Amino acid sequence: MSCIRAFAVLAIAVALSISATKSSWADKLDDIIASGKLRCAVVLDFPPMGSRDKDNKPIGFDVDYCGDLAKALGVEPSIVETPFPDRIPALISGRADVGVASTSDTLERAKSIGFSIPYFAFTFVVLTREGLGIDKYESMKGKKLGSVAGVYEAIRLEKSLKEEWGGDGSFRTFQSQADVFLALAQGQIDATVVTSTVAVETVKGGKFKGLKIGGPAPYVVDHVGLIALRQEQGLLNYLNLFVNQQVRTGRYKELFDKWVGTGEPPDLTIPGVYR
Repeated sequence: MSCIRAFAVLAIAVALSISATKSSWADKLDDIIASGKLRCAVVLDFPPMGSRDKDNKPIGFDVDYCGDLAKALGVEPSIVETPFPDRIPALISGRADVGVASTSDTLERAKSIGFSIPYFAFTFVVLTREGLGIDKYESMKGKKLGSVAGVYEAIRLEKSLKEEWGGDGSFRTFQSQADVFLALAQGQIDATVVTSTVAVETVKGGKFKGLKIGGPAPYVVDHVGLIALRQEQGLLNYLNLFVNQQVRTGRYKELFDKWVGTGEPPDLTIPGVYR
């Protein structure tokens, strides 16, 4: 074999090796950038985080947050409407690239999905109907209660029913937040627990008549993260930096003022853990 031919063979081998190495390095972040589109799983019956306007266009804090993320990546945003129970399945099945869907960062969920640092935080209140005498959390004992299947509020409320109130009352789950509010307005249930942002928006909106806030719920602050497949560490690292930049640039506060507008946005740091 001549030196020239040997060199050519070696060059081809090196090129193939580099190509294979690049392929092994490629991850979901590269795929999103190459595709020109970011598919965000967003819950659209959870105002002001996600809903639809009169023209059926997706709007809300999470919708805008997806848009900001897509802009940072240099791609177009695509909203994938996703009910609460389908947030993780949407990612695992490949229907969405990331979840911007107010997902509580629980250890149980982290067994199957990856979380960014918190991008929002919620406090909770009781939502009930007028005339039932429910004016504080303990007033729900003995009542018909309900919540969306699988969400933090549902898990915590059912725990109170069983462990604190000795099973005095009933509890049922629903597939969407809208189903819960409709059941509450129609008298199928007497009360639920929701985030303070959703409660204010729902009562103010007037779509479900006769609803009122029945005091705070004694739950820990619910920190929620952006979600992606847990093995996609490159994408998760990018999401962490993106959340950091949203706060540092003031964009987080801008979105809070636009969609919530009730004072200072929640502190996303946890004293003694990270700042």
